Amino acid sequence: MFRIAAQSLSASCFRLIALWLLILSLQGCAAFKGVQEKSSLAPGHLAEGIERNDFSIANGDDVIGRLAVVRLEEGDTLPDIARHFGLGINAISAANPGIDVWVPEAGKPIILPLSFILPDTPRKGIVVNVATMRLFQYKGDGKSLAVSTYPVGVGTKERPTPTGPTHVYRKAARPTWHVPVSIAEDHRKKGDPLPPEVPPGPENPLGEYALYLSKSGYLIHGTNKPASIGLKATNGCMRLYPENIKVLYNDTPVNTPVVIVNQPYLIGQRNGVLYLEAHTPLEDSGALELEKMYAKLSTIEKKTGRTLDWNKIKEVQTEARGIPVPIFELRQGSENKVPKPIEAEHPDKLYGRPEIPELKLDAWYVLAADVRNEIDAQRIAAIINHQGPPIPARVLAKNNDYRVIAGPFTDISEARDAAKRLKIDLEIDGILIDPARK
Repeated sequence: MFRIAAQSLSASCFRLIALWLLILSLQGCAAFKGVQEKSSLAPGHLAEGIERNDFSIANGDDVIGRLAVVRLEEGDTLPDIARHFGLGINAISAANPGIDVWVPEAGKPIILPLSFILPDTPRKGIVVNVATMRLFQYKGDGKSLAVSTYPVGVGTKERPTPTGPTHVYRKAARPTWHVPVSIAEDHRKKGDPLPPEVPPGPENPLGEYALYLSKSGYLIHGTNKPASIGLKATNGCMRLYPENIKVLYNDTPVNTPVVIVNQPYLIGQRNGVLYLEAHTPLEDSGALELEKMYAKLSTIEKKTGRTLDWNKIKEVQTEARGIPVPIFELRQGSENKVPKPIEAEHPDKLYGRPEIPELKLDAWYVLAADVRNEIDAQRIAAIINHQGPPIPARVLAKNNDYRVIAGPFTDISEARDAAKRLKIDLEIDGILIDPARK
């Protein structure tokens, strides 16, 4: 039983966040001082629009994009910032350690890790790197090559996304979800039985578009849970933001080759500078992937006849911030070719940010929490707001307490459905608020 109360505040909040991550898995298929120290966050220039998804690839280069910096505003959450700038929650969290995911401090500058080292694969078709939770779609040929890249949600430890070659064998707009037996059993155990099929609509975890792979049972698809992008939160499929899957769907013909790799350590060069990008390895693959990284760097050291800074390499690998960090000059004088971060303007409105309807006296509501601390109440409300499909929630102050209220709902049936989802998804024992008794 999980009833949020003042006397169990800290444990409840931590458990709520853990449960939020858990429920997402039950639905649907370096310290680079140049970006770490506040004094060195000086941007190149103020940019209204920055590259998010589409990049050209210079001949011989392995690194695309450019880091950016944006200042947080009141009411921001990292999932909303991540989605607006085409990032997953894993990427923005790793790049900004110590920043509260749900109630970050207003005015604080954060790094947007919009620079990527391309996976070590042939550059054709679709490549998914499960370790970085990023999809790359190559277009063109060796003479004029471009890439579109999108963050993805991938499989959990229990049901990982399989690696290896496959291809798109069919596509579907507004797909019907045929519920796998294993997922049906998970929901049955939670008291949330599912029908054999879920038709298109807001309850369908496949979203509006799906690419079915030749590896049976695995898809690249949309989602009704955008806040899960950049998490190990699926049953093996790869899910994208709704706006990204629409573009990918339209750009991807049937029979497009797809390669799924696990590369947490990426090495690449741009403008004569060697970069290292390190991510936290997936379970049980860390030692092997680390060995591969050191072998590649040792080969580079032998070829150049110059000693690498192994202490810096270790530092980048340990911090695993997911940012391409310059570690070596392949050509003398190339260090001044490392681009500085761009300062991005904070948008007037973050794309996809949940909108909270106005309070209505004649509507039904659900009391989701009653706590002493305002920040904890805001955190709980933010987590509820980012459920999928959305459940609107807000914080209301009363005396010395802060209440998290979900709603408005048009009738008791909607309110009961929301309370059920809060219980199943987050173990919150919501209390219905009858408009006639307000």
